[in-house]
Amino acid sequence: MAVNKDSNSYTVTFAIILVVFVGGLLAFISEGLKPIQKENLKKEKMQYILNSLPGKKSVSRDDAGDLFSQFVKERIILNHNSEIVSQKTSKDPVDDKDSKDAFSIDLLKEYKTISDIKKRNYPLFICDVEGKTYYVAPVMGKGLWAAVWGYIALDSEGNKISGAVFDHKSETPGLGAEITQDFFEDQFLGKLISEDGNYKPIEVNKPGSELNEYQVDGISGGTFTSVGVEEMMERTLVVYYNYIKNRS
Repeated sequence: MAVNKDSNSYTVTFAIILVVFVGGLLAFISEGLKPIQKENLKKEKMQYILNSLPGKKSVSRDDAGDLFSQFVKERIILNHNSEIVSQKTSKDPVDDKDSKDAFSIDLLKEYKTISDIKKRNYPLFICDVEGKTYYVAPVMGKGLWAAVWGYIALDSEGNKISGAVFDHKSETPGLGAEITQDFFEDQFLGKLISEDGNYKPIEVNKPGSELNEYQVDGISGGTFTSVGVEEMMERTLVVYYNYIKNRS
């Protein structure tokens, strides 16, 4: 029996078969790429942590996986009272699915899904660069449009910022998105977060203001993003500062 290719039923049937085939093919490809995508995200997080360390800003994502255990000696999880909940060393494989591995903790999710601050987890990475100890602390918050985040390296006493990297999900190019640029990140170097033995938050001021050792310039035209950076550092770094202070 000849098939009438000009009929509506043929057209509809052909379209359905084509959609099912293409959809199945795309789903198969997507599923096959998931392990690669997850590995890339894992390396990207390692890269952020290493890039915040002094002299390691040029470490690429491809190299981060091999270098991570060389510089990150301990991965610990703190509670809101700056007490250790879990601890791993560089001898333990990095497992982003292990809830006891600091690397698996998404600080943004902690803030979004856990309303009781006493139950939140705070990941901290203790690093060694040329015999000097640095503490890399993640900070997460909200910019103008969506999430902003960063990694702050503190010196061995926890008093001074030794490095900073920031990123965002969808801030405005040329405005809030400028937090990822060196001119913004580098001004945090050497800034203090303590005064008379107590935590003192960094202020992100309007550009052009006279600055002291606790202040940096914000982004011109990116006020909301600048406020987001200030806020996420203020509410997070105090937990890490208190831990380092008690450890020292």
